Amino acid sequence: MREQPDEKQLFYNRHVFFCINERKAGHPRGCCADKGSVQLRDYMKQRAKQMGLKGIRINAAGCLDRCELGPSVVIYPEGTWYRCETRGDADEILDTDLRDGFLVDHLLMAPPGRNATE
Repeated sequence: MREQPDEKQLFYNRHVFFCINERKAGHPRGCCADKGSVQLRDYMKQRAKQMGLKGIRINAAGCLDRCELGPSVVIYPEGTWYRCETRGDADEILDTDLRDGFLVDHLLMAPPGRNATE
C-alpha cells in the first residue's frame, strides 16, 4: 500500500470539480452547461482567488453523470457532491465548506440511486 503524503507535500489539499458538460438540445437528462455551469465555475474560481483560499483548485470537469440534479460540483478528497445553481450557492460552498470546513446541507446531492428529495 502506498503511503499517503503529508498535507504539506500536497500541491492542492482539495479539488473542486465543476461539471460544464454539454449535451445535445432536448436530451432528457439535460446538461450542466445549459444551467449556467460555465459562468458559475468562473465565478467560483474568481471568488476563491479574491478570498485568498489556498491549497484549493477549482477545475472544469466533463460529465459527472448527475446532470439532471445539477449544475453538479464534487469536492475531493472527501467526495462531497453539491448542486450549485446560483452565485449564492457558490458563495455558500466557498464560505461554509471550502473555508470553514462544514457541509452545506441544503445543497448536498442525494447519493446515486436515490431521489434528490430523500
